[in-house]
Amino acid sequence: MIKFSSKKIIFVILLTGALAGSFALGAYLVGAQRDPEITKTASVDADFEPFWKVWNLINEKYPNGQVADQDKVWGAISGLASSLNDPYTVFFPPQEAKLFRDQINGSFGGTGMEVGIKNKVLTVISPLKDSPAEKAGILAGDKIIKIDDTLTADLSIDKAISLIRGEVGTKVKLTIFRENDGAPKEISVVRDTISVPVIDNELRKDGIFVIKLYSFSENSPNLFRVVLRKFIDSGAHKLILDLRGNPGGYLDAAVDMTSWFLPLGKPVVSEDFGDKSEKLVYRSKGYNIFNKNLKFVILVDGGSASASEIMAGALSEHGIAKLVGEKTYGKGSVQELIDITPETSLKITVAKWLTPNGVSISEKGIEPDVKVVPEKSPSVAAPEGTNKVETKDAQLDKAIEILNK
Repeated sequence: MIKFSSKKIIFVILLTGALAGSFALGAYLVGAQRDPEITKTASVDADFEPFWKVWNLINEKYPNGQVADQDKVWGAISGLASSLNDPYTVFFPPQEAKLFRDQINGSFGGTGMEVGIKNKVLTVISPLKDSPAEKAGILAGDKIIKIDDTLTADLSIDKAISLIRGEVGTKVKLTIFRENDGAPKEISVVRDTISVPVIDNELRKDGIFVIKLYSFSENSPNLFRVVLRKFIDSGAHKLILDLRGNPGGYLDAAVDMTSWFLPLGKPVVSEDFGDKSEKLVYRSKGYNIFNKNLKFVILVDGGSASASEIMAGALSEHGIAKLVGEKTYGKGSVQELIDITPETSLKITVAKWLTPNGVSISEKGIEPDVKVVPEKSPSVAAPEGTNKVETKDAQLDKAIEILNK
């Protein structure tokens, strides 16, 4: 998660499309001014002699012209950040810092998929609905081995994102490896301006109300409130909230939406800073409009991340909803974006998310109460009188079965 101006965003992955500020980053954007005390030489238990020796050897022996001293400093800071072995802690020199802020503001073209580092491999979390990535055949779980001609093995998440995004109308070639496939394959995706869906709803004929939430955007709480009003007005008392493929978004949105189901003051999620400071607990606002007649199932999978994991984890542990599907992604770290100079910034992991019961989301993810692996079989027969082919959804079917018991 990253911290952006007082609003926390917790997208699991950086969206390679035009999305304003929703990344499984924990999100605050902290415009920190340089503190004169910080710029003084710190007392550290390290020998800097090798550093200066290499600095001088580069100046003396490197044959391809001099590199500006300031550029060497940026490179050194980048190496310092990478020494943490944390894919979400990254230093942004001037050009990269501008690109990252453009990404946050959505002023670029992309492929419309969320990606993250999973087991040290660049992995697709989920392609967005109707996105160029989805239309090109990219699937959740695909491992991206190359972006055009660049191997991804040693790339940071932010560097990978910068290579995937680009001008609208241009192509990016992704070499992906898919589980159960014999060999990698190349897929070309045409970049476009990405329109991120937020929410859909449907009242089924069997009386089950289904809400599909695609992201925790800034306006998600208002849209969610409207949809909940439709649910109440329908007279239904069986609810499915589909968070599959939802990479997260604003922390405030997750807390606000969870508050419709929890009494005032109940913990939703904690921010654990280790031994740096006390835990920060985010609690329900106490809207709590539903009684014990509510039957509630939340669908989750490997593409459910960050804010999705916070909401699902809280409602499951408080006994409000049953989770059906697959283990969630496990993006539970919090990043803070700090201005180092007016042109550079550091995105650094500062905390991790814990569920109300103290489970570390980043270390364990959220396990469903009922595990259901998606059907590998094609589709079921089209409804009579239509040409539409419907894909079998075993996870949704299980949720319906549970609610109808």
